[in-house]
Amino acid sequence: MRSEELSLIRELPLFAGVTNTTFDKLVRASYLQFFPPHVRLVNEGDPADFLYVVVEGCLELFAEANGHDTTVALVRPPSSFILAAVLTDSTYLLSARTLEKSRLLLIPAENIRQAMDSDTAFTHAIVHDMAWAYRTIVKSHKNHKLRSTIERLANYLLSEEKIQNGQGRITLPHDKRTLASLLGMTPENLSRAFGTLRQYQVEINGREVHLNSLEDLRALAKPTPLIDDAEM
Repeated sequence: MRSEELSLIRELPLFAGVTNTTFDKLVRASYLQFFPPHVRLVNEGDPADFLYVVVEGCLELFAEANGHDTTVALVRPPSSFILAAVLTDSTYLLSARTLEKSRLLLIPAENIRQAMDSDTAFTHAIVHDMAWAYRTIVKSHKNHKLRSTIERLANYLLSEEKIQNGQGRITLPHDKRTLASLLGMTPENLSRAFGTLRQYQVEINGREVHLNSLEDLRALAKPTPLIDDAEM
């Protein structure tokens, strides 16, 4: 890796507090690679040979069974996946593919486990990463169990408006099939949900969405930090 790439990796939360010795060992064993969109990187059921760290881009974690598939999560930097399988030396429970051009750091699983044994700071970083992953899963589960499809879509739009600082106008970051699967809907249900949101001053044109009354949309969505705040 070039010096600027090393600096970028060193600043990732997973490596911020580790010793230089641990960092050097992990980097020497790792690969920093670009991948084009729609590349399948991991298949569920395969051995967890690498920990993947998303440096740039976006990945979709998904599962398939009996002719069906579903999006479980979208992973953006600076995040890792699938850490639990790496730590337990198990198989991946999810598949993963790139949604856009992405840069990933691939760290051999055995090196991760060795670093945990020798560097307390790295162990703390791993535990912190696992804790945030668990909390994210709980929030997602609550979102799907406690809200209707309309409420899930409304809260998603409000979250994206905040992320994009859109001032009432956002661009959907993913295609509608992926969005529908992420929110636990069919594409047809997603279209009907957008139709319902018209009465709340939501207008959609392709991937451009205008939220003309954030107050009305919040009244419908009833966002709560215990589900919607990524920092909690």
